[in-house]
Amino acid sequence: MNDAATLALTFATSAAIGLLVGLERERNPRAKAGLRTFALIAVLGSASALVAQATASGWILAAALLAIGISIAGAHLLDPETRADDYGTTTVAAALLVFVLGAINVFGYRLLAVAVGIGMTALLHFKVELEVAAQRLTPTDIRSILQFGAVSAVILPLLPNQPYGPYGVLNPFHIWLMVVLISGVSLAGYVAWRLTLERKGLLLTGLLGGVVSSTATTLVYARHARAATQPVASAQTVILLANVAMLARVLVIIAIVAPGALWAGAITLLPAALLALPVALRRLSRGAQESRATDEHRNPTNLVTGIAFAAFYASILVVSAWLSEEMGARGVYALAAISGLTDVDAITLSSLRLLATGAIELPVAVTTICVAIVSNLVFKSIIVFVVGGRSMGRATALGFLPSALALGGGLFGLHALA
Repeated sequence: MNDAATLALTFATSAAIGLLVGLERERNPRAKAGLRTFALIAVLGSASALVAQATASGWILAAALLAIGISIAGAHLLDPETRADDYGTTTVAAALLVFVLGAINVFGYRLLAVAVGIGMTALLHFKVELEVAAQRLTPTDIRSILQFGAVSAVILPLLPNQPYGPYGVLNPFHIWLMVVLISGVSLAGYVAWRLTLERKGLLLTGLLGGVVSSTATTLVYARHARAATQPVASAQTVILLANVAMLARVLVIIAIVAPGALWAGAITLLPAALLALPVALRRLSRGAQESRATDEHRNPTNLVTGIAFAAFYASILVVSAWLSEEMGARGVYALAAISGLTDVDAITLSSLRLLATGAIELPVAVTTICVAIVSNLVFKSIIVFVVGGRSMGRATALGFLPSALALGGGLFGLHALA
């Protein structure tokens, strides 16, 4: 492509970005800039960048950016209606950003400019939804998000990325990265659960609760059933759906941490989830369609919780490596059965880590994960039996049974293929 065609494409892209953002602003009658204005601002950004490049003077870009900001802000300030309530700040910021996108497009960042343009248009369009979501989040929820930022963006980069300790399996950076992963997945489920607290039905309650913590969800709803604050059928539905979400969560963790093992994980976990879902949905059709809103899930990004998980995960790594060396696969399976009683994530991550280092083979790693899941299902059945009563415990165990059988069948197929 010659220089003229490249230049034409650059300006056309800038104009398209401006038109996209302007289309959203055009829908607001109080905005002082719409389709044509935003398109011209983007093109002006590209033209200013060309002149600045040709003259080797960045002041041209700065002066043009300042002029755009003063022009749009002045248009709002001169209108008594928009001046009274400080309206127009968002439009001014959008105009400045569109100018910058037009400029960086000239400097070769076309894909970035387009992506940011689409993202900012979506941000502008979903104003009402974002405001409603922000109002539903409590100060504790906001602190949770900030804590996750500290866990992921502050602590993680400071940790050394090299192996320590016995068997060389203790890598501080990798261990804390797993804390970030688990906290991130749990936080996403927790925020979604909080945002839908007042209007969620049993389906969302169970699935989002399972993403946060299937064991905690099981305990909470077993208590509700015992105290009659939730119908027994509704509580059982939530517990079974949380189990489906737990299986999907483990599969997602495998896909992120060890993509090469995803096919093996899918052979075992996907049938278990697919068999568990109809059982849960059948209970859903029999129970109440709406659950009463409860707010008993704890924040998943607490720093103390993260440190505790890191310590537990590190100990599982060391013990798994030792048992694998001393007793082979049987030792790792025994550890999975014990640790899986309370937490599936740690043994899942440690198995995938040992797989990555070559300490165990793929079938052993997936079998370890499945043993931990079955152990966790047994433990949750006991929880429901003790907390929710004999009848509910028996029904829950029968609901978990198809998943356990599917895991066994999937493992049989995996070992046959291996």
